[in-house]
Amino acid sequence: YTARLLGQDQNLVLHGGGNTSLKSQLPDPFGVDREVMFIKGSGWDLATMQAPGLPAVWLEPLRQLQVLKVLDDLSMADLLRSNLLNSRAPNPSVETLLHAFLPHRVVDHTHASAVLALSDQPDGDKICGEIFAGKAAIVPYVMSGLRLAKKVAETSLAHADVRGLILSKHGLVCYSDTAQASYE
Repeated sequence: YTARLLGQDQNLVLHGGGNTSLKSQLPDPFGVDREVMFIKGSGWDLATMQAPGLPAVWLEPLRQLQVLKVLDDLSMADLLRSNLLNSRAPNPSVETLLHAFLPHRVVDHTHASAVLALSDQPDGDKICGEIFAGKAAIVPYVMSGLRLAKKVAETSLAHADVRGLILSKHGLVCYSDTAQASYE
């Protein structure tokens, strides 16, 4: 739902960027229901998203990575692939941990041009803080990967009353329990 809506709006997903996720449950090989997350696969276009472009990963092993201090990109890619439910699925998004560490069922991450125009200013965090006060919290700039995912989770927890996060010089993350509420 949100992948296609977001992907069709060039002002939200510059150059095909952005990703979406949905948390659910599926049985493991022993028939025990476990949490999974369907996340945009690398190389897939949100505007024309199909089911194969949303590979499922086991969620709990990825959430456990929050205790790590450091995780290099190659190790992260290996861990993401090792938690795929289908070994033939595309690589999960580089932002998978960001989505996994948030408690919300639906997470949408865009590179909205309007938000970037504000946050890319020399005092962008202050500007965004004033404009989005009470609606979105500001996450100071951090490169993608484990550090960003941990900072996003920490900021979300500290600002449980907001509907999303402004990732300084990076984009916007919205979330909710339903796709429609996250999109809106």
